[in-house]
Formats: sequence, C-alpha cells, structure tokens
Amino acid sequence: MDIIGIRLKDALEKAGCPICNILKKYETDLIEEILYEHVNNPSVREKFKKSLGLCTYHAWKLESIAYSNPLYGSLGVAIIYEHMLSLYLSSLKCQNKIKERKCFLCKSVEEKEEHTIGALVDRIEELFGFYESSKAIFCKEHYTMLYDKLKTENPQMSERLRKVQIRKLETLGERLNKFIEKFDYRSTESPTKDEIMSVTLSIESLKGLPLGINFTRRRKKRSLLKDIFNEY
Repeated sequence: MDIIGIRLKDALEKAGCPICNILKKYETDLIEEILYEHVNNPSVREKFKKSLGLCTYHAWKLESIAYSNPLYGSLGVAIIYEHMLSLYLSSLKCQNKIKERKCFLCKSVEEKEEHTIGALVDRIEELFGFYESSKAIFCKEHYTMLYDKLKTENPQMSERLRKVQIRKLETLGERLNKFIEKFDYRSTESPTKDEIMSVTLSIESLKGLPLGINFTRRRKKRSLLKDIFNEY
C-alpha cells in the first residue's frame, strides 16, 4: 500500500465521514501554513486581494485559528486585513466597484476533495474492507460523489458500497433510537458511548462537517433553484 493509500486507510478507520475528515485537516493545515509562513508572501497576498480576503466562512476560520494559538496570534490577521480594508476604502473613494473572485482556499479544498475521491476510487478494492468494518460513514454528499464515480468506473464496487452504506445508516438509526428511548423515565439504563455519538454522526452523515465547500455548494444549489423559478 502506497503512502496515499495509508492515509486513506487511516481516515476510513475513524468515525464520521472519511472525506470530510481529510478535508477538515487539509483546510486547517492550509490556514496554519499561511499564518506561520505566508502572511507577507506577495503571491499569497495577491490571492487574498482577488477575493478581498477570504469567503465569510474561511475569514472567520482564519481568525479563530489565529486567536486560538499563541504561535500565530492576531498580528498576521491584522496585516492581511489592513491591506484588504485599504483596498475597499480606495474603491469607495474612487467609486470603483470591487469584483470579488472565488476564495482561493475554497478552490484549494475543492481540488483536494476531487483528488481524494479519485484516489479512493483507484484504490477501492484494497481499501473497501477497512470502510466496511469501521465506524466511518460517508456523508450524503461524499457518498453520492463516490458512488457516481464508481458506478462509471467500477459498477460492482458501487453496488457493494451502496449496500454497506445502507447497513451503516440502519445501525446508526438503531443507536439513535436507543439513545432516545433511554431518556424515557421508565428506562434504567444510561446511553452507551456509541449511542451518544449517534446524535453527532447522524447530523454528519446527512450534512457533512462544517467545511467551507459544504456551505458554498448549498448556496450554489439555492442560486440555481432561484434562477430556475425566476424564469417563470
């Protein structure tokens, strides 16, 4: 198994959506690298400039990570946004509207998502057993992306994935029901660790982790529906 396969295996053996967990780490690592090494990097600053900082989600994620770690602190965020604020102020004085392009962190995470799903499809025969026997559950979005790609490239594995996904969701539903039942006044048992985790995992299995791409993807869908209804 190559190094990419080993990293995928590690993600597949953890609870929650493996792809969301990979992207969450990647997103955090990118922000920490910017704060640690690239605040004054001209090429990185140019990327910030094109989107007037970052999208709303990543701007606050940047601030949160900076303030939570004394190694970074608030100085890097202040330097970046002093520049962005000056650009906005200049545009107001000149009455020139700023065109905000797509957040470069969103683009980077989207590319990572695509590469991760592709790498998993390429190694699915080798890695499937780890997913099948673990507490991991692909979120709805990433299951669909993976299933659709497998259906084209490896139909047999796509059907195996569908059956395992159903089984995992049924197990999760049973644990969630038991969690609820144990709050009945007649119950003498406390919820187990797995039953307690089922609450969080149920949300994650439907909506994924709170990543920037998950928010922007839903906004795109809403915008598309709005455009369709506006035609009538």
